[in-house]
Amino acid sequence: MDHPDRNCQFEYLIAQKEAFLNANQPVISVDTKKKELIGNFKNPGQNWCLEAERVNLHDFPQDAIGRAVPYGIYDVAANRGFVCVGDSADTPEFAVSAIVLWWETQGQSLYPKATQLLILCDAGGSNGCRLRLFKQQIQEQLSDRFGLEVTLCHYPTSCSKWNPIEYRLFAPISINWAGVPLRTFDVMLSCLRGTTTKTGLQVNASLLSKVFVTGLRVSDRVMKALKVRFHRVCPRWNYTFQPRLTVL
Repeated sequence: MDHPDRNCQFEYLIAQKEAFLNANQPVISVDTKKKELIGNFKNPGQNWCLEAERVNLHDFPQDAIGRAVPYGIYDVAANRGFVCVGDSADTPEFAVSAIVLWWETQGQSLYPKATQLLILCDAGGSNGCRLRLFKQQIQEQLSDRFGLEVTLCHYPTSCSKWNPIEYRLFAPISINWAGVPLRTFDVMLSCLRGTTTKTGLQVNASLLSKVFVTGLRVSDRVMKALKVRFHRVCPRWNYTFQPRLTVL
């Protein structure tokens, strides 16, 4: 069943995106792509080759080198993608670390005069609108650290297919590595970096090998110290962080 505020949120989200783009402020769409087992396993799809790839009959996790967690960032204005591949858990801390890595390696150079950042994301997952840790990490690791005013606009529940990253970045990636066994992390990164489209999409990728602990909690005291403003329209899904001069 559709949420009663679904249409209102879509209209507001579109208006926010246009306002940021018109002001030459960066707009990114983020999400976690399907996790992939790394090893000699079959990858769905077809790939033209002289000889069929020899892969394991089963994809048992114990036979894998590891499990890749691809977190994607799609730059709406520049038509550029960045995928941060983790080898640990898909947590809010990992999601924000991926966004920070994008800003350090690409965002700052593309938008040297930026004072604001708009992030479009789903309402659930590691960047969900209910997650305290996600909000705390955005405040500390992105807004405070880089002096950015960061606005979050979440897509309503069950509306992730309209998130630009799904069809602008993840779909081309899936087509590019279809039928290619992801035997190593290097193979996966190579496939990601080789993804292009007729509209000029460019993709960069980086491995973030770090253990991200699950189940971390954020206290009420820390939440009260966040400098966050909830918008009048659908405040649960729309809010802005202001950089703090002093961090508690």
